[in-house]
Amino acid sequence: MFEVVKTEGRARRGVFTCAHGAVQTPVFMNVGTQGAIKGAVSAHDLKDIGCQIELSNTYHLHLRPGDDVVKQMGGLHQFMDWDGPILTDSGGFQVFSLAGLRKIKEEGVYFSSHIDGRKIFMGPEESMQIQSHLGSDIAMAFDECVENPAAYDYAKASCERTARWLARCKAEHDRLNSLPDAVNPHQMLFGINQGATYADLRVWHMEEIKKIDCEGYAIGGLAVGEPTQVMYDIIDAVEPHMPADKPRYLMGVGTPSNIIEAVARGVDFFDCVMPARNARHGRLYTWDGSINIKNEKYKLDDSPIDPACDCPVCRSFSRAYLRHLFVAGEMLAMRLAVLHNLHFYNTLMERIRGALDQGTFSEFRTEYSEKLGRRI
Repeated sequence: MFEVVKTEGRARRGVFTCAHGAVQTPVFMNVGTQGAIKGAVSAHDLKDIGCQIELSNTYHLHLRPGDDVVKQMGGLHQFMDWDGPILTDSGGFQVFSLAGLRKIKEEGVYFSSHIDGRKIFMGPEESMQIQSHLGSDIAMAFDECVENPAAYDYAKASCERTARWLARCKAEHDRLNSLPDAVNPHQMLFGINQGATYADLRVWHMEEIKKIDCEGYAIGGLAVGEPTQVMYDIIDAVEPHMPADKPRYLMGVGTPSNIIEAVARGVDFFDCVMPARNARHGRLYTWDGSINIKNEKYKLDDSPIDPACDCPVCRSFSRAYLRHLFVAGEMLAMRLAVLHNLHFYNTLMERIRGALDQGTFSEFRTEYSEKLGRRI
């Protein structure tokens, strides 16, 4: 399922295999929250820009069109016409972001839909059932993502509960995979490490959840407002306690610099809405840093977004044209910008893998970690 083929320091070059193909790691998962990338980007477009794994949201698909609908349509792969691997998150982060609309209990979470206010319950078993209906290749365990900063006692009680929830997820996941009508009987389960910004809780929790045999483990609850160095410190604390033969997923991260630094700390999987969200607001990534394409200085600029980029957008359109589309409020502006940024992220991962293959990742990190964080 997962093979580490090369290392450089703590950085790992691997191959992850699931029901819908082999994935080269480190990998960035392109976020299609409701079965589509925001910005009018389809599954077919993802193929063209080098996406290996698509990520969709359990909470949102449960609300609409309904996971039962997706199951009747043959599962998420068939529904969105994507034949590559899919990861579905558990819905936990979205539920817990509804601070004023939910109540957490041992059995699960009671909350109100952000769409129409109807009362909904989701616990470990319900999350597993929804993800089984979706038929993803990787299902994420149901967890509580606490806000940062969090009181130590609350964070401790929360990660203890999340560990108990993982045991329930595992039992229900195994049961669902054994059913004759399972959409994807080879669906895998990843556990999630929590503990806020307390290193001792993080280590304790990782030691607990790895006793439950999952196909991979994630670090959750970071990149939610804490300083970047704190995030790196938590990765440094947790990583030595993560199974070396299982993939490691840093949830919701992040900037190109964050990704390079986390790869250096042993992380294999990433996802983030940032490249698509920034694109929709005109912030585009280049190999010299990011630009705001809406700026006046690009009005007569006939060069591509990035001369070093070979994405479909850079091969065909100028900065001046992209700026015009944004200023004019054309939908095409968002589509082209999102295609470019996601291509950039997928290419970033390809270049990281190439550097690891060649034993030059340290040099790559030195050259690009700071540079890609600049705003031009």
